[in-house]
This record gives sequence, structure tokens and C-alpha cells, in this order.
Amino acid sequence: MRRLRKLIVVAAVACLVAASARAEEAFYKGKRLTILINFAVGGPTDIEGRLFAKYIARHLPGEPSILVQNMDGAGGIVGAKFLGEVAPADGTMVGYFTGTGFMYALDPSRFRVDFKTYCFVAIQGGTTIHFVRTDVPPGMKNAVDIVKAQGLIGGGLSVDTPKDLRMRLGLDMLGVPFKYVTGYRSSPPARLAFQKGEINMFSESPPSYRSVVEPNLVATGQAIPVFYDAYYNGGEFRPPSQMAGLAILPFHELYRKIKAVLPSGPLWTNYQAITASDGAMQRVIVFPPGTPEAARRALADAIAALNADKEHASEALATIGFVPEWEAGNGLDQSVQAALSVSPEVRSFLADYMKAANK
Repeated sequence: MRRLRKLIVVAAVACLVAASARAEEAFYKGKRLTILINFAVGGPTDIEGRLFAKYIARHLPGEPSILVQNMDGAGGIVGAKFLGEVAPADGTMVGYFTGTGFMYALDPSRFRVDFKTYCFVAIQGGTTIHFVRTDVPPGMKNAVDIVKAQGLIGGGLSVDTPKDLRMRLGLDMLGVPFKYVTGYRSSPPARLAFQKGEINMFSESPPSYRSVVEPNLVATGQAIPVFYDAYYNGGEFRPPSQMAGLAILPFHELYRKIKAVLPSGPLWTNYQAITASDGAMQRVIVFPPGTPEAARRALADAIAALNADKEHASEALATIGFVPEWEAGNGLDQSVQAALSVSPEVRSFLADYMKAANK
């Protein structure tokens, strides 16, 4: 009798799993999934997002057709707001976003639809590499030369993007005089301005740094990397997998190499807060609020399978120099809520710091 009950339980579980698989297959079969990227074509988010789009359909039951749509502007906020306010909440459009979590944490009032109510599927930690033209007087040969820079012009996307804030904070902590020029809609036009000499310092995520900056600017002697932003978990820094094979120091180690001590003080405290928030959730895959749970579950399972896809890993290494590691499933909500929150003190400090950038 005990064995019979066990067999009945096993059979019931098998039926539930099969029913779930059929439901998810029915959900996406014959449909199209639009992946909305919140930055322009050719930038790091676009490079990585299109690689994701190429492989994700093979892991989705029903194998829907995939369409990539770019919607840039305001440091990625335009696309993020469109997803929550306009996009259909039926599982047919999903956001592939960069920087949105921290920008929400910094000022939730920018979102008419609360970003915390979006349907989160997966997150990926990330980093930023800051680089400078070698012809900045008196000549930039090594990262430590940044403290000698004269006439430095740092370029960025907007005053509230995390990579712009970290670049400014880093330079201020090192005591480097600089001018800040912002308002570029995305990385490609800012990169063009860098190549023309209109700005002479800029920051990129590893995908575009490895695929565009390193071969075209660093290898040709036009630029050198200065520092990158390490992961920070609230207690310690650690190097992200995206930096494997790159001989670039994290900011705190560059600071120690130059100053012989680790950084400290209000600027450092707020640099850490930005890194703890944005570094944990630099990339996010998210549906509009109210999207059916079947869609979220199907995509989350597909992303888990993508993490183990050897062909995807091989192309990722060849294209962007690392294999994206997505966090999905159990524990995701806790990670998201932590990344979407910064203290009132940090928010107040950064609000004043951003205002100072326009003076």
C-alpha cells in the first residue's frame, strides 16, 4: 500500500510537470517576443542584447519568433518607461535594460508606473571601464598618469547614470581637475566624440570595450584604460567575470597605487553605494506589470537553460569576451528589492552632486 501511494504521488507530480510544460508551450507557440533594448544600436547593451536574442528562442517552449527593438534616450529611461506605460502586458514584449535599477533607486518619481511593480525575470551584475585618450597633456602612458592630466574632458550620457557618477566621483577623489560634458544619447555618438577629441575620457561596459574600444582605440595607441568599477556586496569588492583577462585595476586599487592608502570619506561612501546597487543589477530582463506568470516562468526557465548553453558561451567569449551569468528563479525578488533601494542620505548627497555637475 505504501508503495502504491508513492507511485500515485510520482505519477501526479509527473502529470503536473507535463501540464506545466504544455501550458508554457501553448503560451508562446505561434507568438512573437519583442525584446526592447533601452539603448541605441551599437552600444554595449545592444551588443549583448542581440546575442541574447539570437539564442533565447531555442530554449523557449513554442519557439516564438524574436524581434529586437531599440528605444534609447535619457540614459535608458525612455525605453524603461515605455515598457511600463505603453507596452502590452501579455508576455509578447520584454525589456533588456541597463542602469534602470539604480536610476529608479536614485529618483523613483521619474517613473509614473513604479518600477518595483514590473515583472522581473532575471538580473546580471556588471561593471564599467573608464578610459582616456593618450594625447591628453602631458601624455597618458599608464593609468597612474591620470593624476597629471591637463585639460581633461569627461563625457557621459546624463548626470544621473551610474557610470557617469562613478567616473566623476573617481576623478574627484583622485583630485583630477576636469570638465564634464553630458547629454550623449548613447555610447556610439559619445565614442565618436571621443575619437574626434571633443571629449577625452569616457566609460563603456565590457561588451563594447572588448569588441570596439580595445581593438580600435587601445590597440592602436589612441587610448588607455584607467580603472574599472569592481562588484561591491556591502562589505567587500570582488572582480566581476567580465574583467577576466584584462589588466586593468579596480578604482580602489588604482587609488591605493597612487595615494598609498585606500579611499575614504563621503565621496567614497557614495561611490560604494552606487556600485552596490548598479553593480548587482546592471542588466535586467523584465516584463511590464501584470504580465502572465506563465510568460515569466517560461522565460526564466529559458534563461536558466541559456546559462548552460555551450554554443552561446562560445559565441559570447568570441564576441564580448565573457559569458553572461544571469540570476533567475528563487531569490531573485530579494536581490531586486535590495538593488532598487538606496538610503535617503545617499539619495540626498547624489542629488546635490548631480546639481553641481551643471555649474
